Amino acid sequence: MEHITLLLGIVIVTALVFDFTNGFHDTANAMATTISTGAMRPKAAVAMSAVLNLVGAFLSVEVAKTISGGLINEDGLKTEVIFAALVGAILWNLLTWLVGLPSSSSHALFGGLIGAAVMSAGWSSVNGGTVVTKVLLPALAAPLVAGLAAMLATRLTFRINRNVDEKSTAKGYRAGQIASAGLVSLAHGTNDAQKTMGVITLALVTGGVLAPGSNPPMWVIVSAGVAIALGTYLGGWRIIRTMGKGLTDLTPPQGFAAQTSAATVILASSHLGFSLSTTQSCSGAVMGAGLGRKGGVVRWSTATRMFVAWGLTLPAAALVGAAAEFLTKQGDWGVAATAVLLVGGSFAIWLRSRRSPVTHDNVNDVEPGQDEPSGVVTQAMASVAPPPTGAAAASDEAAASDASGERDDDDRDGDGPAGGSPLSSIPGQPGHSSAEPARPATV
Repeated sequence: MEHITLLLGIVIVTALVFDFTNGFHDTANAMATTISTGAMRPKAAVAMSAVLNLVGAFLSVEVAKTISGGLINEDGLKTEVIFAALVGAILWNLLTWLVGLPSSSSHALFGGLIGAAVMSAGWSSVNGGTVVTKVLLPALAAPLVAGLAAMLATRLTFRINRNVDEKSTAKGYRAGQIASAGLVSLAHGTNDAQKTMGVITLALVTGGVLAPGSNPPMWVIVSAGVAIALGTYLGGWRIIRTMGKGLTDLTPPQGFAAQTSAATVILASSHLGFSLSTTQSCSGAVMGAGLGRKGGVVRWSTATRMFVAWGLTLPAAALVGAAAEFLTKQGDWGVAATAVLLVGGSFAIWLRSRRSPVTHDNVNDVEPGQDEPSGVVTQAMASVAPPPTGAAAASDEAAASDASGERDDDDRDGDGPAGGSPLSSIPGQPGHSSAEPARPATV
């Protein structure tokens, strides 16, 4: 076995940087609905998610083995290829975070790997069967299954509680949301942290440090778990806003149904070794929960942008990974140039994000342009959902009142913006005091 070289060390560090971006990019998967419904305060939510992400990283290695020994052929693969793949994945993660779109970090990584491997050794370096069965098919099935499960769970929840007083169940649903959010965080650790473990293990195999087919060493598991937990704690507030407020408006029962459905799909896939996108699973569950209730809506303009990003993720990351591999093939100067481009591109994206910062203080504010009239698709889907009767019909008012009260408490405690939100005077924005409830925005 050879010692870890400088290039291999750079690849390992770059992989952990990707894991860090994966953490803050995907925080919304677990905590967006919990934060948007007021079940937990933003900082407490991301802290809990970070801890459970770390715990989940130790529960399984099936997904890591899929990546390290199944996606691309290890024979003849160079360490530079792994570096180029990570460059493509990191830049795509940062770009989609900048615009607040919950795209798939997993598919960004897969695309980068495929593009770099094809540029290095041709199409024969990619195991097409594994890509189809353990990447593409789960990508199509996961959001559909999670969405249908969340829709049915939402309808069942409102039907069971149609004659129950909302106040008597509000605390229970909020507690259920916290528990289900923790389950999603745990599931995220078992799936997404393993992807970085698989990449580092693959790099160690190509560098001759590990034998082909080896499981991730313990230090790889620990470092990947810590990196994704730190990224999660940082909080991807832009994407949390999109999933919590941009896709639909959720009450605590809907949030509970969405998170439980998504966690079930992710944990089952991790057990089977399917490296699915937790982002797609959670987004599908959120939309399903939105459509599962009478009067519930999905903002299809935001959803369409998200679907486009999903479709572009794998090929876009593949193109960047291929371009980076073309540079690294030129020698040491090419590797150095690729590293400079990665650092420079990341810094430029960060500077651009400072023009319109999103933090825990304004994460629940609705962006301008989302107050749109209901469209034909939304009206058709909402018309077939069972109406909330009795106390369930008051769910929105009670949830809005609780959320408003919590925001007021936050302001008094110093956690919220001083003097209230600047959007409070706009109808449909948090804090607006009009007696007429704001109409949810969709196309």
